[in-house]
Amino acid sequence: MNFPIDLAFTVNSLDRMAARRSDSEWLREQIATPAARHLGFIGDKPLLVIGESGELALFSLPLDLVKEPVFLGRDDDGDMVFASLLPEDQDPMAFGPMVKAIDLRSLAMQGALPQPMLGTLAQGRTLLHWHATHRFCSRCGQKSEMQDGGYRRHCPACGGDHFPRTDPVSIMLVTSGDRCLLGRQARFAPGMYSALAGFIEPGETIEEAARREVYEEAGVRVGRVSYHSSQPWPFPANLMIGVMAEAISETITIDMTELEDARWFHREEVRMMFEGAHPDGLSVPLPFAIAHHLLRTFVYGS
Repeated sequence: MNFPIDLAFTVNSLDRMAARRSDSEWLREQIATPAARHLGFIGDKPLLVIGESGELALFSLPLDLVKEPVFLGRDDDGDMVFASLLPEDQDPMAFGPMVKAIDLRSLAMQGALPQPMLGTLAQGRTLLHWHATHRFCSRCGQKSEMQDGGYRRHCPACGGDHFPRTDPVSIMLVTSGDRCLLGRQARFAPGMYSALAGFIEPGETIEEAARREVYEEAGVRVGRVSYHSSQPWPFPANLMIGVMAEAISETITIDMTELEDARWFHREEVRMMFEGAHPDGLSVPLPFAIAHHLLRTFVYGS
């Protein structure tokens, strides 16, 4: 299916230029090119400049502050784009009174940036987080070095190579005729219910993970599972794989360590949740999240 235009992080217009990453001399030349963009992050928050009318633009670091840049790719203007991590105590306003560090979740929820910018920031944030947490070789414990523009770390001591990880998550809307199964966790906004989700384990298919997670969390057995869409989720490095799943049992037994509630919702009740007209004030996830679009397919067919 085509990705909904408001599903966050699914659009990234950069040419990642994977074939050039291993050319270290070429990368050094591109980093020093005046037209190169150097996006700064403080932790998981990208630096942005706020214009006079409130619009946001990505802030490019001065070259002398660029440390261990990861190469993101070439933008539509032909300029090279890199991302670097700044110290946690860095004051964004040191770069100017209108420069702010804003977390990605808020940017996605508010729709404050064009989708291609969100995708670029998700790519940068995920890579930078991996480097910040994987500086030492997992084989011998010695310090490793960034290679291939940030897509590999090499250990000079033992020769080991390590690569950025992506953690796949199955998120599934379970249906039974005109009803769907939704749950809520304590951390959710008041009144919000969502599709169930869980990490795909080693040696497990997407379908197996969906069936296992639904049974573990809600005690419901699932049969047929079909793919819907996917979404990068840079918190820090997940890939949300959205599926529609058909229930073959309906009795709910909640795992209270995972959920605080789960129940069946009729299609018309979910429609009221979309329209903000539910009598109990219940709601669905916002459009930036893939669960919103799984539910929209169930209710509206698209």
